[in-house]
Amino acid sequence: MIKIGILGYGNLGRGAEKALAGAPDMRLSVVFSRRGDLNIRTAGVKVEPFEKLDDYTGKLDVVICCGGSATDLPLHTPLIAAKFNFVDSFDNHANIPAHFEKVDKIARSHGMAGVISAGWDPGLFSIMRLFGEAFLPFGADYTFWGRGVSQGHSDAIRRIEGVARAVQYTMPSQIAIEAALSGNQPQFTSREKHTRLCFVVIKDGADKERIRQEIITMPDYFAPYDVIVNFISVEEFEGSHLGMPHGGRVIRSGGTSESNNHTMEFKLKLDSNPEFTGSILVACARAVYRLKAEGMVGARTVLDIPPAYFSPKSAAQLYKELL
Repeated sequence: MIKIGILGYGNLGRGAEKALAGAPDMRLSVVFSRRGDLNIRTAGVKVEPFEKLDDYTGKLDVVICCGGSATDLPLHTPLIAAKFNFVDSFDNHANIPAHFEKVDKIARSHGMAGVISAGWDPGLFSIMRLFGEAFLPFGADYTFWGRGVSQGHSDAIRRIEGVARAVQYTMPSQIAIEAALSGNQPQFTSREKHTRLCFVVIKDGADKERIRQEIITMPDYFAPYDVIVNFISVEEFEGSHLGMPHGGRVIRSGGTSESNNHTMEFKLKLDSNPEFTGSILVACARAVYRLKAEGMVGARTVLDIPPAYFSPKSAAQLYKELL
């Protein structure tokens, strides 16, 4: 059995735990959390503080880092990469190259292996974009997210001083989607493709206008978009904004000759963003385990992993059932 540790027990950590419960070749060994009073779903599994990480060196096959990309993963993943094989879901697209370079250097120097930026975007959607460019090299691709809750963007808002609770919905433009599917290969700005809708509960005495400005000017996460910020009560938040749906689509439009154009499309509709993302992280942990057994060290992304390594099935099973 592949022995897994989870670092961080928020929505994503709980999603990974649920996925592990259904993995026939893996088991959860420990959860590391800042909170010491956790009641986790998996019976018999210890909850340890971050300070106990060193006690598990050599006892875990892979650690799944389930913190937020805004402040947690830039610190947690490099720390873990020096001690364990790892997976993370770092989703700040603009900073992925720098994050990869830092983590890869640390992992290589300590003989560890791992995958960064796993999930559905970046992750699964990245694979679809690669397929689109490879199969239709003369074309254009388009990624639309939502309507749904972005975990990374919601977490980024919650990190702002004075914010008690927050959720961010990504809203795709139907006009832009229809134009992308038309085959005319239009060009869009980020602002033309999506709107970011925020619902925020503030702490007593917090400055609403300061918080609004910090949200709408946040680089990468919000600055390139039209952003709507709604300040609401705790009661309204708990009554209307506790669900975690999401989804999106990747579209590639291109031609193979002057007379033949083609459209590729991949879509997701998710009841639970963290559960689906957690399931992808668990599949990536399986792949990391296999790659490390073959001698891999350093960081990789989902673009570097043979698809069969995500599955618990043997090659013979996959050839018979899926080809």
